[in-house]
Amino acid sequence: MENLTDIAVFVRVVERASFTVAADDLGLSRAVVSKYISRLEKRLGSRLLHRTTRRLSLTEAGAALFEASRGAIERIEEAEAALAQLQSQPRGRLRVSAPMSFGILHLGPAMAEFARAYPAVTLDMRLDDRYVNLVEEGFDVAVRIGALSDSSLVARKFAATRAVVCASPDYLARQGEPETPEDLASHDCLIYSYLSTANVWRFSAPDGREIPVAVTGSFRINNGIVLAEAAVAGHGILMAPTFYVGPLIRDKRLKQILARYRLPDLPIHAVYPQRTHVPPKVRVFIDFLAQRFGKKPDWERF
Repeated sequence: MENLTDIAVFVRVVERASFTVAADDLGLSRAVVSKYISRLEKRLGSRLLHRTTRRLSLTEAGAALFEASRGAIERIEEAEAALAQLQSQPRGRLRVSAPMSFGILHLGPAMAEFARAYPAVTLDMRLDDRYVNLVEEGFDVAVRIGALSDSSLVARKFAATRAVVCASPDYLARQGEPETPEDLASHDCLIYSYLSTANVWRFSAPDGREIPVAVTGSFRINNGIVLAEAAVAGHGILMAPTFYVGPLIRDKRLKQILARYRLPDLPIHAVYPQRTHVPPKVRVFIDFLAQRFGKKPDWERF
C-alpha cells in the first residue's frame, strides 16, 4: 500500500505543480509530501522531479512514471467514488432466501411495492424450505420462521405467527368437532412432513399443563399451501401457522378449533451475516419487511 500512496502523492504533486498545493489538497503537511516523494525515488533508484525555488519539472523517469500512473490513479478514484455511492444508496443485486410457502403467499405480493420504492435494487429471491448457509451460498439476507439456532448471524424479528388447529365446516359436520386435544387421536389429521416432530402436536392447557398428542392421517405432505387446500376440501384436521390459514379462517372456509389450548408462537426473523457496515440494500429491505408485516399482519385478522 505504501507504493500506491507514494505514487498517488507523486501524481498529485505533478498535476498541481507544487508540493504546497498538493499537500493542501491531500490534507498533509508539505514535509510529509516531500517524504513520500523521496521514499518513492529511493525505492525506484531514480530522481523523478527537478526541484527549484520557483518551479518543479519532471525528469525523464518522472515523466514516464507519471504517464503510466495517472490513468491508474484516476480509475482507482472512480472505483472509490462508485463504491461510496453504492454504500450510500440502495442499489445492486439483493439475494434473498425465504421459505417456499411464506414467499408465495406473502413476500411475492409485497415485492412489487418494494421494487417501486427501490428501482435501483435488483431482487434475486430463492424460495426453498431447506436451511441455507448465507455466507457459503452468497445470500445477503434470509427470512426464517421459528426459533433461531445460528448465533453467527444478525437477526431482526419483523413479524410473528402462531400455530392454530382448524378444519373445514364440512369435515366437522361429518366427523364432529374435537373438544380436547386428546380427541384428535380419533380424527384424520393432515401431517406436515417437513417437521421432524410432525406426528406429535404439543398443546398447552389453560392450567399450564403440556399435552402432547400423537396424530395420524391419510395425508402427509411437505408443503403447507397444499395441506391448507386439503383441509379446505374436507380431508382432515390441520395444525398450521396463521400465515397459512388465517385468511381461510376469516373467509370461513376453515374453522379454528381447540382455541382454548395454546400452540407455539413462531417469530419471523430477517437474518444476515455479521458485518461492520450493513449494505443499504439489506437495511432498506429489512425495514420494508418490518413496516409491511410488523404490527398486526393480515394473517392474524380473523
